[in-house]
Amino acid sequence: MSARAIDSASEFALDRKLLRRRFERAAATCDGADVLAREVARRMDERLDYIRLTPRRILDLGCGTGADLPRLGTRFPDATVLAADYAPAMVARAGARIAPPAARAGLLKRLLGKPAATPPHVVADARSLPFARASLGLVWSNLMLPAEDDPLPVLQEIHRTLEVGGLLMFSTLGPDSLRELRAALPQGAGERVHRFIDMHDLGDALIKAGFTDPVMDMEMLTLTYTELDDLLRDLRATGASNAARGRPRGLSGRGGWTAARAAYEAMRLDGRLPATFEIIQGHAWKAAPRTTEDGRSIVRFQPRPPAR
Repeated sequence: MSARAIDSASEFALDRKLLRRRFERAAATCDGADVLAREVARRMDERLDYIRLTPRRILDLGCGTGADLPRLGTRFPDATVLAADYAPAMVARAGARIAPPAARAGLLKRLLGKPAATPPHVVADARSLPFARASLGLVWSNLMLPAEDDPLPVLQEIHRTLEVGGLLMFSTLGPDSLRELRAALPQGAGERVHRFIDMHDLGDALIKAGFTDPVMDMEMLTLTYTELDDLLRDLRATGASNAARGRPRGLSGRGGWTAARAAYEAMRLDGRLPATFEIIQGHAWKAAPRTTEDGRSIVRFQPRPPAR
């Protein structure tokens, strides 16, 4: 990553224990409040129309309650679809969404070395996945990366578990996300709104993790709300409230909230309050390595074409 990205990560560390507790609670409330994630999943799926890929094993990383699993199963009916999230309550709901056939349990036993009864949905940290090297053909990750203050360890772990020719398909949020809320809240007292990683820094991390031919693009999506409380309720319901270690506690009393509400109210358009999200979508491939793990070059011999 660039020096700017490293500095940013050191200044903006996330409280991972708090994030996990929030996602645990959100398992019961996020379905129905995750309209943004559902729309982004639809757009990610459309991108797969233009990619030739027949993976045998797919991982939905940061699966949440498993809302994307039916979509992946429909697109790749012959593939085994696995799911992982670091919030146990999310994984429990994902596991209940699709009843796994017996063959999947046997596959997971081979991948994880666990009893055959284990379902294909696991509680796992994205920085340390319990899957064998080169065991996956596609890793799908819809809006999981905002929960990481440094994407590099996650991308390196995804790269490890992908087979050569495997694909990472992902989405995340860029720095302009929730810009209205950021502008309305008081400044200068810590990170009041979650900070998001710039697309260019993410591209640098993909290359450093070993991926080739990364393709990324950005677009702005705007949700609208009747009241500010509706936006805040959706953020809480999906576990997306600010979890920066440097976040301030409180909002300077009742006066701080009154001022913030007035500032946001001034942004009302056509009777609705806007909430802008910078959506970054991308994919990248795992190419054949050029060196061995001890740094020696790999020489590949191609058969000579027959003489004419």
